[in-house]
Amino acid sequence: MPPDSDNKPQKNIIETIRSLFGLNNTAPGKDGLPPKSGFNIWYVLLFFLFLTSLQQFLFAPKVETIPYSQFKQYVAAGKVSTLTIDPENIHGTLTEKPGQGFTTVRVNDPGLVKDLDDHNINYSGQTENKFLSFFLSWIVPIGIFFLIWRFFMKKMGPGMGVMSFSKNKAKIFAGSETKVSFADVAGIDEAKEELQEVVEFLSNPGKFQKLGGRIPKGVLLVGPPGTGKTLLAKAVAGEAKVPFFSISGSEFVEMFVGVGAARVRDLFSQAAKQAPCIIFIDELDALGKARGMNVMGGHDEREQTLNQLLVEMDGFETNKGVIIMSATNRPEILDPALLRPGRFDRQVLVDRPDINGREAILKIHSKNVLLGPEVDLRKIAGRTPGFVGADLANLVNESALLAARKNKETVEAAEFDEAIDRVVGGLEKKNRIMNTKEKEIVTFHESGHAIVAESLEHADPVHKISIIPRGIAALGYTQQQPTEDRYLMTRPELLDRLAVLLGGRVAEELVFGEVSTGAQNDLQRATDIARSMVTEYGMSDRLGLVTYERSRQPMFAPEGFSSGKNYSEEKAAQIDEEIAKFIEEAHQRVRKILSERRIVLDKLAQLLSEKESVPGEELRAMLAVA
Repeated sequence: MPPDSDNKPQKNIIETIRSLFGLNNTAPGKDGLPPKSGFNIWYVLLFFLFLTSLQQFLFAPKVETIPYSQFKQYVAAGKVSTLTIDPENIHGTLTEKPGQGFTTVRVNDPGLVKDLDDHNINYSGQTENKFLSFFLSWIVPIGIFFLIWRFFMKKMGPGMGVMSFSKNKAKIFAGSETKVSFADVAGIDEAKEELQEVVEFLSNPGKFQKLGGRIPKGVLLVGPPGTGKTLLAKAVAGEAKVPFFSISGSEFVEMFVGVGAARVRDLFSQAAKQAPCIIFIDELDALGKARGMNVMGGHDEREQTLNQLLVEMDGFETNKGVIIMSATNRPEILDPALLRPGRFDRQVLVDRPDINGREAILKIHSKNVLLGPEVDLRKIAGRTPGFVGADLANLVNESALLAARKNKETVEAAEFDEAIDRVVGGLEKKNRIMNTKEKEIVTFHESGHAIVAESLEHADPVHKISIIPRGIAALGYTQQQPTEDRYLMTRPELLDRLAVLLGGRVAEELVFGEVSTGAQNDLQRATDIARSMVTEYGMSDRLGLVTYERSRQPMFAPEGFSSGKNYSEEKAAQIDEEIAKFIEEAHQRVRKILSERRIVLDKLAQLLSEKESVPGEELRAMLAVA
């Protein structure tokens, strides 16, 4: 047996105790390094146990506690050798047992000293060591609690302290940490060109300063959500290789008065020390809303924060190399003082990309995706008019997820087609079961839309007809694919679009002799087009070249924003009559088209009922034969 075998039980006990208190965790981590030592509550408990033991066994030696009556008997019998009297207790030793001590509680006994003198007992007085008692009772616990408080304050970070409300919450990215460059931004070439000057100034400010030029103090990026405003600001910092301060406008405002203004001061002070750098304030409208819009009156915290921002921007010199950039999709509600020269001098529009921009964005987001050989990004870009960068990124990601769900090696065109349907129409409702009558109505409804779209000269060609329910309320849809991006609409084009919207409703009338509620959205959109033709575009022969447009709405507000009218009731009646005239003329036009192509309507409905989804090529083949 090895010589240390007798110590195995003792080692096992020690190891058990160490594991119980978390003291033997020396196993290497995932990176092969020993784990970092951290705070353990067992350390605190062990320390308290040590102090208790120290007080009990070191400062309070073991003695026998006896009643005062027994102590008096020992004195009378002459058995007491020495005594020490303190304010509360009497400690002594016996003559028979020199090593044995005793203690008793002191009582009010005026004759005690006389008895001790009569029996020749040595006694002395003792005062209490108040410092040691005070140290153990107050100093040590307070010190322990202070250390614990300091530990948790460090764990919570610098932003959680009591005095940290005035510290700004901006995320700071060093020049080397901002990995985004202009190569990662596509579809907004004009905005990139506008910001090249900012990059060049941050990289080579002397070029501008020697000629007396002044770079714009602030750059405001304006555009719909998802167009890449934040990404563009990061790209500027990445190209210039300078620190990037990123903060949202809502992070300045707190419930405590004065906190927002203090954070603004702290942000600009910190940026001046890091110059050259970029301060980026996202969602500026949360902070820079026009003053005086507070319905409750008074000088609220948000306005005070905005005032401080205006002051800081007004007194900030761009020669220090600090550029302020902001992004918003609601520029119409910003305070005019923010937009004047000397603050946000330059406003850059980050608009929705055209077909070339969408193709470039798809290439960027799909460079790490395994695409099939038949995938044509140009064709996909053509099918996604109105999509912004965020939509296209989501489209590529959805396609990759669908391919992975089907255990495919590459992402094929079928996945992109399905992803477009999901993004545009919503999630496919495979479990929604329609009765035979409803399915037949939806089939003829969508067939009517498709045939009218293919029969009109200015309508977009049909890409797909489907009766698969999607989203919240769509029981089917007819997907049209524009041949090119359009920025103007002529009167014939609007009339053709009006006719396509009425195609489903008219098909129900012809086939069933009655109508359903399925055309509700079509009628609403058709009415909006007809109303715009009459009141905004001056396309009514009766009303002439006069517009009765609604009060100007915010640039990127959703459709149907609040409006008002500035014309008489008589003119309103004429407008309603003209709108009804446009709708009725389109209705009769569509009825004629579908009546002439009733055979194709029945065949397409039958095919759609069997396959649930028909591509546009098959529809065009059926119309060519007819």
